[in-house]
Amino acid sequence: MEPEIQPASPEPSPAATAIDAALTSENSAQILGAPEPGGLGWVVIGSDGLRAGWSIAIFAILMALFSMAVALAFFKLHLVQQNGHISPRSALFGELIPFLAMLGASALVALLERRRNLLAFNLTGPRRGRHFLSGLAAGFLGLSVLVGALSAGGWLHFGAVALTGAGIAKYAALWGCAFLLVGCVEEGLFRCYLQFTLTRGINFWWALGIEAAICLDLALRARGNGIWGVYAVALLGLVPCLLLQLNKASGAGFWQAAWVTSTVFGFIHTGNNGENWIGIFAAAAIGFVFCVSIWVTGSAWWAIGCHAAWDWAETYFYGTADSGMPAQGHYLSTSPAGNVLWSGGTDGPEGSLLVLGVILLLLVSLLVIYGRSRAEMAETA
Repeated sequence: MEPEIQPASPEPSPAATAIDAALTSENSAQILGAPEPGGLGWVVIGSDGLRAGWSIAIFAILMALFSMAVALAFFKLHLVQQNGHISPRSALFGELIPFLAMLGASALVALLERRRNLLAFNLTGPRRGRHFLSGLAAGFLGLSVLVGALSAGGWLHFGAVALTGAGIAKYAALWGCAFLLVGCVEEGLFRCYLQFTLTRGINFWWALGIEAAICLDLALRARGNGIWGVYAVALLGLVPCLLLQLNKASGAGFWQAAWVTSTVFGFIHTGNNGENWIGIFAAAAIGFVFCVSIWVTGSAWWAIGCHAAWDWAETYFYGTADSGMPAQGHYLSTSPAGNVLWSGGTDGPEGSLLVLGVILLLLVSLLVIYGRSRAEMAETA
């Protein structure tokens, strides 16, 4: 599954060039003919084109406008309904709304930033198909290890098979499409556009300000559902990112961006019903692992595959709650048992302490499989 590595030579390998262009703050190479700012133009235009803050603001506005337009069209066509049930149909069309909105917003921002296309947002790089497929395998296997550990410990009980005959293939395909969209949307927003854009325009102090704003918002609104998981992630990233800033380390912007995107990823999950602090922390932690996957593979395709397969296995194959939300049309039937700290309770497997071990296992696997390749390619660059 590893990218093929060419022997070292005076010239950098194409794979190394692709990864370095995608992950470092010198992404200006992908901006075609960025104009020189004049007068007060420096407020909007920087050395590598449109400044990151303005880019994110424009993207957010476009995303909101496209989402409202697509949602209105879907409601008019009776493709989505506000019935409160999570079914393959509701999940599929519900995720199609942000997916189409994200594509439209990304395409326009890429055009505005004079990039070749929206794939510039962490979707280029070597061996994309192979990385996507290995991500699918990692996501399914990772969730299976977690379910197996819960079952072995007596914290998860299996019931009868819920589907038979043609229903197995039908719901497997429907949920597969739905969770592929989930993976594309969440990774497209956080690990593609936002991670890429923040990397080229953030430093420790901006990152610290964003982290402080997130924590302040949670404190003022006193939101339940595991807000301490967000606080924990914000605190864990503080010292490493500060040291990167003080040492002016190469790639500091990428890791400071990863700190922010991972914390925000945990933050948005506080809106789910049934979440606990472990589930929120786990969401942020897996977000960081997905950032690491970009660093070592050169693109977000592994993350997209892993995210989609993890959710598919959790919701459809094993029939457990996903971020506190059970769904219709699952293959196996399971129910939590015993101490909530270990079983996850209503949060599902992601709310169990055991999920942290599985996330660590995914991280180690990434570094073992791809880390050496990343180091060798960096040496040849």
